[in-house]
Amino acid sequence: MKTILMVDDEEKIREVVVSYLQKDGFHTLEADTGKKALDLVRGGNIDLVILDLMLPDLSGEEVCKSIRQFSTIPIIMLTAKVTEDDRVQGLSLGADDYVLKPFSTRELIARVKANLRRAHDDTLLAETISFKGGDLTLHPLKHEVFKNGNPVALTPNEYKLLQTFARHPGRTFTREELVEKVLGFDFEGDVRAIDQHVKNLRQKIESDPKSPQYVITVFAVGYRFAGGESA
Repeated sequence: MKTILMVDDEEKIREVVVSYLQKDGFHTLEADTGKKALDLVRGGNIDLVILDLMLPDLSGEEVCKSIRQFSTIPIIMLTAKVTEDDRVQGLSLGADDYVLKPFSTRELIARVKANLRRAHDDTLLAETISFKGGDLTLHPLKHEVFKNGNPVALTPNEYKLLQTFARHPGRTFTREELVEKVLGFDFEGDVRAIDQHVKNLRQKIESDPKSPQYVITVFAVGYRFAGGESA
């Protein structure tokens, strides 16, 4: 049974969302402050966090950033902020999805299920895959990535993006294809949201993100993975 942490300082919102989650077979935990949320995540055994941005002690952005320092569990942000800059900021901090307030509880549960599927989709089954003489190494069964032998902490969406590229080195993907494979066919945002995930991934796996050797931009189309030989 998957455990979902619902973080919101409004008790009524927590009650409604938790009720729907439990009806769908999820185990739930609740937090009304950022500190409580961080303590629960550090305690382990949480599969996904639903995180409100407006909390009484820490902002949701601060909580998200802190979680990403030690965990890659999916994070869905609840927010009334609707501008593109707000969404990009959240994605840059490591959020995996956005749901705007006021929201449909059924839609939120669908997003929870979609993010859990993407986070646990083991479609790359080789034990070890390395590129450029071991400069970049994936251990798909463990969901681990190493750069020059050092572990790389990727969010679920960043990992899914890298996995998609690694399965098809040399293939050019359109943004629409990457959105469907990484964010899901039910994603309703701008397809250029994938650009932020690519930017985040480059920051972590490229020696020089401004001159990428792995994730290459294909002008007016999308991206391709220039991994070279894999083993």
